[in-house]
Amino acid sequence: MNRRMEELEQKIGYRFRSRSLLEQALTHSSYANEKKLGKLGCNERLEFLGDAVLELVSSEFLYQKFPNVPEGELTKKRASLVCEPSLAFCAREFGLPEYLLLGKGEDMTGGRHRDSIVSDATEALLGAIYLDGGFASAKEFVLKFILNDIEHKQLFYDSKTILQEIVQESGRHSDVEYMLIKEEGPDHNKSFTVAVMIQGENMGTGTGHTKKAAEQAAAYQAIRKMRQ
Repeated sequence: MNRRMEELEQKIGYRFRSRSLLEQALTHSSYANEKKLGKLGCNERLEFLGDAVLELVSSEFLYQKFPNVPEGELTKKRASLVCEPSLAFCAREFGLPEYLLLGKGEDMTGGRHRDSIVSDATEALLGAIYLDGGFASAKEFVLKFILNDIEHKQLFYDSKTILQEIVQESGRHSDVEYMLIKEEGPDHNKSFTVAVMIQGENMGTGTGHTKKAAEQAAAYQAIRKMRQ
């Protein structure tokens, strides 16, 4: 277990003074129940704390980065950058899911791939870093792993909206339609492939664990194609 913890610390570039905090951040309620650790043995309290730290760091970051953008727009930007799929995407980039402690049932039914579980654990990890190393360490983690490459991330997570706007601005009086092409895999680990159609033409395809994620991926491909 300790070797696994060290591995994760190396990946995130932060060494914990208190290993027990890191372990708790990785502990899902299903594992805590299975091991009879009690209600306080899982990562939910750390997630509560990490959520608040993330909101503060991302708000300050956006306030400084976009000095001429009004409050409503900043709120929208923040929501898209720290939403569940976005946090899960960021966590997968540094391999967090493989270190999560899940109950056997949760693990067997694809919990490690579930955005909600992965994004909650990301916030819990942030909460643990904040308690262990203070605000500066927590901020460094957020800037390095969550608020990096935000233009690309925002384009990806807002791609359906952005595609709709591009189509309207181009004067094409047609709806953007999403068609499910393929559905594969067992119920707990499904994969969807979707095509986005504009005026009957296939402008891009995308795959994801949910239909919504597949649609976003398809829209992203369409935007890239139209911008070329």
